[in-house]
Amino acid sequence: MFSLKDKVAIVTGASQGIGRATSLALAAAGAKVAVAARNAEKLALLVGEIAAAGGESFAVAMDVADAASVKAGFQSVLAKFGRLDILVNNAGITRDGLALRMKMEDWDAVLRTNLTGAHLCSQQAMGTMLKQRAGRIINVTSVVAETGNAGQANYVAAKAGLIGLTRALAIEIASRGITVNAVAPGFIATGMTEGLPQNVKDGMLSRIPLGRMGTDLDCAAAIVFLASDEAGYITGHVLDVNGGMYMG
Repeated sequence: MFSLKDKVAIVTGASQGIGRATSLALAAAGAKVAVAARNAEKLALLVGEIAAAGGESFAVAMDVADAASVKAGFQSVLAKFGRLDILVNNAGITRDGLALRMKMEDWDAVLRTNLTGAHLCSQQAMGTMLKQRAGRIINVTSVVAETGNAGQANYVAAKAGLIGLTRALAIEIASRGITVNAVAPGFIATGMTEGLPQNVKDGMLSRIPLGRMGTDLDCAAAIVFLASDEAGYITGHVLDVNGGMYMG
């Protein structure tokens, strides 16, 4: 069950966190994985780790906010593997600040990477998937897209837009056997959250009915499921991975 043998996947924002865990999980399920990000050094380490575990991987230097970089990256994946079955739009950045004082460049940077980047990558993937009449596109959004969050108007807007993009694309390309879904992580334990003051962590935990932070592996498992044949009758869906903090 959930075998991805002979499938080819590309994961954006693969150099760390959820993207890294997802790349490892897809490879463990049998997929050949193109790992894409801006940090070539971290990608090289990830490719080595996948190879050490018996998987096949390929590093792609890509800035999802740049259309030319995206096009070149996808062309390199097709040249290497000859097909593309799974796209995980995970790349994202934050530029937090109160909306009243938010700089235009901070608004634009977050929207460009988190939302427009997913659109650019999906465009490149769809061309191949439509010819194959099969494929999986999985967008990584966030619980704050569903609940809102003070001080993150740009990030929330981008991640909420990603949910809308998911549903629009799901309708557009369903007839070609391509599914488009989203995973919405809640509070996930990362290097960033580890550095938060304990009172802030306690406040976050108080909002989670399961009583713990999520892990990147929790998110990766959900993505592997949505990428599998077993999820073939699911499209336009947002899978919440949040420990119960939002039940929509």
